[in-house]
Amino acid sequence: MKRIGLLSDTHGYWDERYLKYFEECDEIWHAGDIGSKEVMDRLMAFKTFRGVYGNIDGQDIRKILPEINRFRLEDADILIKHIGGYPGKYDSQIKKILNISAPTLFISGHSHILKVKYDKEYGMLHINPGAAGKYGFHTVRTIVRFSIEQGNFSDLEVIELKD
Repeated sequence: MKRIGLLSDTHGYWDERYLKYFEECDEIWHAGDIGSKEVMDRLMAFKTFRGVYGNIDGQDIRKILPEINRFRLEDADILIKHIGGYPGKYDSQIKKILNISAPTLFISGHSHILKVKYDKEYGMLHINPGAAGKYGFHTVRTIVRFSIEQGNFSDLEVIELKD
């Protein structure tokens, strides 16, 4: 079993509570718009880190992280892309991938809107953790924790970072 800490859209903002809430996690995943290499480096130094770059990320982050990250963990097929859409309204690039081979978990960011939904059409779970940073139109900052074991997802928690 692996415990995952998931966040997106930090936009260069650092909050010490990322470390507090992700302490029990095995890995931290970032769904893009990290906003600064310093934020990425701090997360990488803390736990095993996986992520993608977002539309605001500069070359310093794009040299390290891919636009699309697909990998297997605990018998689950995971796909992460910053601008990916959501069930019923996927980005065209993601839709092509899903039509060929849908993962068991698709993670996106960009919208700053927390969304967890099972997509029956593709037989996969979709998670957008919302925005963890302060830049943007969102009024509540959120991060997510969940577990993966033998291809199954459980214990999903949404954490609101209130100021």
